[in-house]
Amino acid sequence: MKNNGDDDVREMLQRILLPRKGEPHDVRMLYLIEAEQNKERLTWADRVTVTVPAGAEVSFQTYFNAFPASYWRRWSQLEHVLLRMNVAGTASVEVYRSKIDGTRVAVAGHLVTDDVAEFTIPLSHFEDGGWLWFDVTAETDTDITGAGWFADREPGPQIMPDGTEVGPFEKRATVGIPTFNRPHDAVAALQALGEDPLVDAAIDAVIMPDQGNRHPADEPGYDEAVAHFGDRFHEFRQGNLGGSGGYSRIMYEALGDGPAGAAESPFILYMDDDIAIEPESILRAIQVGRYAKSPIIVGGQMLNLQERAQLRTMGELVQREDFMWGPARHSTYDHDFSRYPLGFRGEDADEKDPDAKNSRDLHRRIDVDYNGWWMCMFPRVVAEQIGQPLPLFIKWDDTEYSLRAGKAGFPTVTWPGVAIWHMAWTDKDDAIDWQAYFHLRNRLIVAALNHDGPVDGIISSLRKSTFKHLMCMEYSTLAIQIESMKDFLAGPDQLFDILESSLPRIAAIRKNYSDAVVIPSAADLPAPSGAPGVPTKDVGGRLGKVKKLSWLLKGLKHSLGKEDPRHHETPQVNLSPTEARWFSLSRLDGATVTTAGNNGVAYRRRDRELAESLLKETLALHKEIAGRFDELRDTYRAAQPELVSRESWRRIFE
Repeated sequence: MKNNGDDDVREMLQRILLPRKGEPHDVRMLYLIEAEQNKERLTWADRVTVTVPAGAEVSFQTYFNAFPASYWRRWSQLEHVLLRMNVAGTASVEVYRSKIDGTRVAVAGHLVTDDVAEFTIPLSHFEDGGWLWFDVTAETDTDITGAGWFADREPGPQIMPDGTEVGPFEKRATVGIPTFNRPHDAVAALQALGEDPLVDAAIDAVIMPDQGNRHPADEPGYDEAVAHFGDRFHEFRQGNLGGSGGYSRIMYEALGDGPAGAAESPFILYMDDDIAIEPESILRAIQVGRYAKSPIIVGGQMLNLQERAQLRTMGELVQREDFMWGPARHSTYDHDFSRYPLGFRGEDADEKDPDAKNSRDLHRRIDVDYNGWWMCMFPRVVAEQIGQPLPLFIKWDDTEYSLRAGKAGFPTVTWPGVAIWHMAWTDKDDAIDWQAYFHLRNRLIVAALNHDGPVDGIISSLRKSTFKHLMCMEYSTLAIQIESMKDFLAGPDQLFDILESSLPRIAAIRKNYSDAVVIPSAADLPAPSGAPGVPTKDVGGRLGKVKKLSWLLKGLKHSLGKEDPRHHETPQVNLSPTEARWFSLSRLDGATVTTAGNNGVAYRRRDRELAESLLKETLALHKEIAGRFDELRDTYRAAQPELVSRESWRRIFE
């Protein structure tokens, strides 16, 4: 333990935070876990001071307050970390670490009375995983304040890929938030940035490209939020250039190429407008960036905005065989910390069940290829060296940037405890609505730039999804995917030209297909007539592997026959999104499917002639892509420097 008079450097890496007032129990579990036997609850007057009643116990083995030691060992300059807190009262403070399987190991502990508790913990035992945390048992009513994880030195210079040194860097960042017709969310994001003095002090500038026709400036609270930042705030109104256009504008301005004259921050931090943020995450990201051995892109993890104790994704990579997004090794999706806290290693009865829920994998360090731009921070030196985002409108722009950076020697790290809340993509229809055009076109473009292996896996993946769309009567999706493949084959020279025009063109195409038209309610249509030959128990749900082949044959047989036009007026069934599976829809001629947002239904009508036409054109394009892929690789790679240059983007912005 150290005395208050110690004058050594104490650089905060990660504050211990208390939940905001009024947070429900499940969200509080992200910050602290009170022992079930406590007779009194803990209280806190602010977010950094907690009162632990006499006899109560509390653990900070939680998502936001445990220290992801394995990440600091792998990526930082530090060999040890300090845990430090002010203790008023008498309490036992016990420090623990975890192994890669979540096993708890005691590290240190003291009974502290009215003193500063400080522990120095080496990072030597965290090669592949492990967290640090502490528990408190109060002997008397005890106040703990100013708790956090610290470095005992300032960050040093960083090593660039070519061996030169840069830095050390100051604790400053420019924050960019593009917005499109979400004025309330945009204002809420601005307010969140200014609510914590320490976070506010680290923000050099806030850049907000406004690409919609509903402006944050017309929203209550905007004037006060902007006044708080004063001349640090810069708004730019521009056409709808999508996420890539908004984020490229932020980088363009932050690098000093635009009229704003934004401060030359050492870091540029992207955030979506439709998020809720833990502002502390900004400080944590900056500190990770400052203490890195070499410049790295720091990604924030995504918590589920609708299930706020749930970690949507830990980290992802691009699967090389089919060049599609996928989970990183040992990562997990939709982990609910209120049910399975960080210390939950599973029940004894589940030991032989590989599907049993536990938190063991959360103790492994996860290595990724990229991070979504819901929250992502770039060292200025990286942006200066590798250029702007590609003009892709939306989808895959974030993936491509990290892949490009990785090739240049700047890896991306998705960092635990640095996070925002965002709506999970499972609550969107983006795989089948207008976004499906950008999903496929941009996947092919990014593959041409980065995929060096055979194209067979990509083509096989495209064919599989094509047949699923056909069996699900998603004809509008196939129609716009045809456009996406044509635009990919047309080459890179047109990407800037179609940056604004692609979306209106795709929207016009979708209007011609009933599956793309949202009807307010299934009640606006005749009552379902039923589906003869398709037992109710076989509609929706999950399908065992052994049944897939037989159901595929049944679906194909039905799909090859002529549709019954009666079911184009009266649906056979009304299906929820989870029930609208290929093995159900492939045996129907007409069905409504509720949108992922639960705000209406789409009436899907089987049309054999249309399906045959779409299939024929799609397969012909698959064949052309396979035959020309090597040529297109060369073409896109030759064009990449121009596509990501600030000069090219300047012509768009000006």
